[in-house]
Amino acid sequence: MSRVLLATMSLGIGGAETHITELARELTRRGHDITVVSAGGVYVEDITGCGAKHFTAPLNTRRPRDMARALGALSFLMKTEKYDIVHAHARIPAFLCGLLKPIYKFRFVTTAHWVFNARGPMRYLTNWGEKTLAVSEDIKAYLLENYRVKSENITVTVNGVNTERFSPGVSGRRVRRELGIPETVPAVVNVSRLDKTASAPVVAVRELIGAAPALSRSVPKLRIIIVGGGDAEGELREFAEDVNAECGREVVMFTGGRTDVEELLAVSDLFVGVSRAAIEAMSCGKPVILAGSEGYLGLLSKENSELAVKTNFTCRGHGETSAETLAEDIAGFFREFGKPAFDIGSARLGAFGRELVTERCSVARMTDDCERVYAELLSGRAATARPRRRVVMSGYYGFNNAGDEAIMQAVHGAIAETQSDAEITVLSKNPRLTRARYGYKAVNRFNPASVLWALRRCDALVFGGGSLLQDHTSTRSLLYYLAILSLARSLGRRVMIYANGIGPVTRERNRRRVRRAVESADVVTLRDERSREELVSMGVARDDMAITSDPVFTAELPAEDERREILAAVGPGGGRRFAVVSVRQRGADERFVSELARFCDMAKSELGIEILLLPMQPPGDLSACRAVSERMEGGAVVPPRELTLREYFGLIGEADFAVSMRLHTLIFAARTGTPPLGIDIDPKLRAYLDLLGAPNLGTPEEFDAERALSSARAVSENRAEISARLERLAREQGERARTDARLLAELIDGARGNRLA
Repeated sequence: MSRVLLATMSLGIGGAETHITELARELTRRGHDITVVSAGGVYVEDITGCGAKHFTAPLNTRRPRDMARALGALSFLMKTEKYDIVHAHARIPAFLCGLLKPIYKFRFVTTAHWVFNARGPMRYLTNWGEKTLAVSEDIKAYLLENYRVKSENITVTVNGVNTERFSPGVSGRRVRRELGIPETVPAVVNVSRLDKTASAPVVAVRELIGAAPALSRSVPKLRIIIVGGGDAEGELREFAEDVNAECGREVVMFTGGRTDVEELLAVSDLFVGVSRAAIEAMSCGKPVILAGSEGYLGLLSKENSELAVKTNFTCRGHGETSAETLAEDIAGFFREFGKPAFDIGSARLGAFGRELVTERCSVARMTDDCERVYAELLSGRAATARPRRRVVMSGYYGFNNAGDEAIMQAVHGAIAETQSDAEITVLSKNPRLTRARYGYKAVNRFNPASVLWALRRCDALVFGGGSLLQDHTSTRSLLYYLAILSLARSLGRRVMIYANGIGPVTRERNRRRVRRAVESADVVTLRDERSREELVSMGVARDDMAITSDPVFTAELPAEDERREILAAVGPGGGRRFAVVSVRQRGADERFVSELARFCDMAKSELGIEILLLPMQPPGDLSACRAVSERMEGGAVVPPRELTLREYFGLIGEADFAVSMRLHTLIFAARTGTPPLGIDIDPKLRAYLDLLGAPNLGTPEEFDAERALSSARAVSENRAEISARLERLAREQGERARTDARLLAELIDGARGNRLA
């Protein structure tokens, strides 16, 4: 077994501190010789009580004098104890340990618990060691972009929770008696480190306190319990006093820093907060509203659980916590589930959270990850690891277009499946959102330095899919994509034009540019025959262009029970039949909007169905959808928020039929077996209507409500037969689409220049 030094700033109340305490306990239980060095705190007794050692050093300050003292203490420990592994858990400890590594020759590991300031002098106080453990996918993406840490040196781990200590069996009666809160009184609990640092969720705590006046009216007798301490506690208490005075009673109360967190969580009927405290509440079987200073996901459920996991339950990059939103969602929770006799729905939410923690956030998994990294370093395998393949993806990514975001996910997944060691970088308009939402490594597509850096270090550029090579949108857009292709080729990188739809390209000069770009690519695959014909008409002289399919045909679909939950959350609800109508701003003039609204009213009255207006690219599509709904006599359902890819599939898959001006609504429909009807706005949509054998309702200028209703009635009456045909076609298209990833794998592995037969 190994001698390991865990170095951290302090052992006070906080998520990282609890993480280290649990890790020290489990490593000691497994037989390792563990020493923890920190500035001390409430968890020191837990450390020494489990058999580990603790030494005190001022590792929690950047004051030069204290840092010098801490460096001396660390040097003494390393000289006398001769550690195999030094594992640092914060910026200052990692920086100081890094200074000593050349002297004492230990193997050096760090854990990244949060994102830090990467600018100015602070950048030079950062050392990520030989190997880094990141507690979430978005922190890994942050390290890749801001510190250029090699992907192969980062292991994504979890914030492991002791599920025996934090369990539904823990009683909160003692604490309720201590706080004077009867069992019948509803309680909301927040556990936070109340510091003024960027990593502490103080802003969200303040918003929770600010929600108290509205909640005191909507949830009588409610108590909000704030657990934690820090340098912001005083001003938060003052704010709470003012709020309580406004409420005319003590709604908000503070406990200060406590170590009996499991009993405080047991008091709660609902937990509000983020990060490790939220995971501990879930482990206790408590429903959780995820609300932090860096984002807001709301009530945890199956629908948002993957986003929660990817951000380590911090909500980083998702929405904004406000007093108004909290008041509405907390009141809604108690209105739906009640108090004190919570119904089965509340219990189910709590059980789901507990199951998620057990599967994804156990102390055993966290310790396994650490031991694996330790063993790799001590065996020397890290030095001989095979270099990872690096791939850059370029497309219409980061613009919040559901179709192109679906393409991005499908292509990314296909590459990862066939090249398991690949490091994939996405060129995105909004790299922060791409990292937060999907956990992908991303750089700004409009930052020349970032694009050049990504392309210089990659093995291959994956260009697409989607309709990138066209001047229908603008020549400027076309020139951007041609510049990416040209830069990759000038750097000697392999290029694959991946499942592209080509055109329309109307300007002769642009057609020559596209021809040169396509002819210079190593591999070209196209999503339809019409695109090949367009390239041939431009004079492209190569006979190896493969016709594959749109990558979205490989997307995974939600199961039946998940679809029902999606419908309940964002659909028409009530088990009602409905049709999806997807409308976009471009082409939606006054006449068309009025005629489409008339069609929707006729479909409701004559076919007996509801209308779900589905924006595929908010906010533009959302405005167009609302315009149609306002023109309707009975109105329509519009989703209350932006949707995930699985939610789009879930809604479209349950519809009677789907009417769309957007290509990927048609593809989503075909993938799920829902009959599509198209409004003809460009050649790519027309080509897919032909492929799917779907009705073409004409251009927006030609659209006629009666004719459209006749087509809708026909597909609705024959839905079962059409669905079976579409499902067969979708399987065939999915197999075609998987060809792209195989060709890319061959290209990356050295098959450059090989042409398809």
